[in-house]
Amino acid sequence: MDPFARLPEGCISEILSFTSPLDASRSSIVSKEFGSAVESDAVWERFLPSEYQEIVSESISPLRYATKKELYFHLCHSPILVDGGKMSFSLHKRDGKKCFMVGARQLQISWKGCWDFIPHTNSRFAEVARLRSVGWIHIQGRIKARILSKNAHYAAYLVFWLEKMDGLKSSSTVVRFIDDENTRSEHKECRETGKMAKMRDDGWMEIEMGKFYNKNEDYDGEIEVWLIEINNPHGKFGLMVEGIEFRPI
Repeated sequence: MDPFARLPEGCISEILSFTSPLDASRSSIVSKEFGSAVESDAVWERFLPSEYQEIVSESISPLRYATKKELYFHLCHSPILVDGGKMSFSLHKRDGKKCFMVGARQLQISWKGCWDFIPHTNSRFAEVARLRSVGWIHIQGRIKARILSKNAHYAAYLVFWLEKMDGLKSSSTVVRFIDDENTRSEHKECRETGKMAKMRDDGWMEIEMGKFYNKNEDYDGEIEVWLIEINNPHGKFGLMVEGIEFRPI
């Protein structure tokens, strides 16, 4: 006899809500009772961010879903544009932590006269930045620490397209926490060089700019990341920047 058959479905749903999205999805093979309970809104609402309704309401395109599970996986696979289209929001499929990409228009890019902002059919944003003349580059982005998932490890990635995979290999990157006045002394800057780009599933490339730990809600400052490339001028020919993504790791 199935030992779980005696448990009320609500009880099973409550148990599943304390697991992870991955474990909950796998639970359907345990018994038919688990298969039914795992469809419950009570389970998947626990995996969504506490402020998910506010975030979804900011989407510039209406979001339709029948169940919380459907919403969860939609946000995992189809980022939505928020903050007036300046950023995209999605969920990390494994654990439901929040992922944001800051669009190219919101980045600080050196020598903006050397860049064009153009539409791109493969971009989630209205425009991407295209390097018009070869030279050194300095790309900087910021995000509020409080909108990211708490007590979570993150990495920042420059999302771009370039003819050569190693075109930014000699770049230097920095990630740091800042407040309204100066860099907080307890947070050290992380500087790294020599990283190789990787292809993404969405057809763009990405290069890691650095890792950080977003500790708790006490800090109301920002995370700032830079990428600087002053070498290999010809390797940057055709560079297009979609944005900077802050993604859980």
